[in-house]
Amino acid sequence: MEQIKELTQTKLAEITQNGRTVLEFSADWCPDCRFLDPFLPEIEADFDKSKFYQIDRDGCIDLAKDLNIMGIPSFVVYQDGKEIGRLVNKNRKTKDEVEQFLRSLD
Repeated sequence: MEQIKELTQTKLAEITQNGRTVLEFSADWCPDCRFLDPFLPEIEADFDKSKFYQIDRDGCIDLAKDLNIMGIPSFVVYQDGKEIGRLVNKNRKTKDEVEQFLRSLD
């Protein structure tokens, strides 16, 4: 999973323009975000047709506000440049919750 420290609107458009893109908004200081870390490689492997990016929410506060990302960890999924789903809240998420969310978009 590629990590992006600072996400701009231009970079967002670039990385989401082709295919399925999954963005995980998180922060180093967030224990609920770190809880997911061991499962992310498995989730990525289970959805190998998607590109995954871990976005440092603190490096893109204004963009996160524009995208209405109020809690982390949060997931936003794009298909060919258009948002198709979001799992956005401040609650801790399990591997099963994330995978059920991703499956629901197919």
